[in-house]
Amino acid sequence: MTPIRFIALRLTPYSDTRSILTAYSREHGRVALSVAAGGGRRSGRVKALTLPLSLVEGVITPRAGREIWNVSQLAPAGVFPSLHTDPVKQMMAMFLAEMLSVTLGSSGPDAAVFDFIEMSIDVLDKADAASTANFHICFLYQLAALLGIEPDMETYREGAVLDLREGIFRRLPPVVHSDWLPAEASKVAHSLARMRYGNMHCWRLNRTERGEIVDTILKYYSIHFAPLRSLRTLGVLRSLM
Repeated sequence: MTPIRFIALRLTPYSDTRSILTAYSREHGRVALSVAAGGGRRSGRVKALTLPLSLVEGVITPRAGREIWNVSQLAPAGVFPSLHTDPVKQMMAMFLAEMLSVTLGSSGPDAAVFDFIEMSIDVLDKADAASTANFHICFLYQLAALLGIEPDMETYREGAVLDLREGIFRRLPPVVHSDWLPAEASKVAHSLARMRYGNMHCWRLNRTERGEIVDTILKYYSIHFAPLRSLRTLGVLRSLM
């Protein structure tokens, strides 16, 4: 039996008595864990412990050739009072967990990514309303850098367009594809690269602007990873922002 510490991403019903928890751990990367399901007290506790972006610890029994591992002795590995009580933060956690479950689908263990997500959960839990509104934008920008797909911001010049496929700014739009941003949107993309958790409250964006930015980021991720345009939680998040 091996201790495990993980970030809960998605809980999916599997049978009358078991559910599959998609999670991300520091030592094993993305994992599928078998947990109790049903209507009893035990399954209710499991659901409460494994809400999206919850930090959990437990014990697993890895077996060669098996894609799903049994996990037991679940317990919270961190306390985040507002993460699952504030409706906006709760929905943002669901959106980011859904995005991570797809983006990290083929990823092995990456300590830097795990540590960043863990730190980010704490930031979101403590964030005020102005910071919360831009948290997902800042998170996705910083994650892109850790995943090695951040656009080369040093190629930016005034009036340049951002080539989403190549991740560079160009003087003229590419002629072989249409995945690029016009100059004004490219300028916004460049400015957002300066956003950090400590200053994200300074960006005053309205709902339309924020939605357009998130759509562009998801398109960028979709080009470089798996398609993210059909995320179920995105529409609900927009309605709350």
